[in-house]
Amino acid sequence: MNCANTEGVFRIIQSIPSPKAEPFKRWLAKVGYERVQEIENPELGTKRTRALYKAKGYPDGWIEKSMRGIAIREELTDEWKKRDVKEEPEYAILTAEISKATFGLTPSQYKRLKGLKRENLRDHMNDLELIFNMLGEAATTEITRNKDARGFLENKETAREGGEVAGKARKDLESRTGKRVVSRKNYLEVPPDRKVLPDRDDR
Repeated sequence: MNCANTEGVFRIIQSIPSPKAEPFKRWLAKVGYERVQEIENPELGTKRTRALYKAKGYPDGWIEKSMRGIAIREELTDEWKKRDVKEEPEYAILTAEISKATFGLTPSQYKRLKGLKRENLRDHMNDLELIFNMLGEAATTEITRNKDARGFLENKETAREGGEVAGKARKDLESRTGKRVVSRKNYLEVPPDRKVLPDRDDR
């Protein structure tokens, strides 16, 4: 069986001489041009991301939290990059440490809970989940800087500590409200005219 990744498929499309491939080639050129624009002006990328979420039907309040979460995540990964953490697979391991301490679940466990496969987990978090996820990553960034953590092992420890800050706050809220923050709900199987989280049993 012949296989190709996404980049390979695009290259194959570009090499097809048939006129039927022209719409795809024009689309690729348009996307490439937009990407160059975003490199020159990162604000355009942010606007396009907002517009994409809006087109999918996400509420404005959710979009604002998600965009803030993206910025906090980028700040954390920038900090890791400065501190000799290899992007793959070490970023994934550190992220799992934060998630375990914050929610009691690794990202892969969290995705299974929500019935997700290839989808982005953050795109299927509700407001509180996004907030505590942001708190865990922001706390990790602050602790990492304060301790001047270097290398994978030291950053793994600060990732756990940052997640624990958010985890304690989550447990406190749950004890006061009697409701779990971690939810099975997601943004799948929702009518296009009404993007709200479907009701499911969270127990």
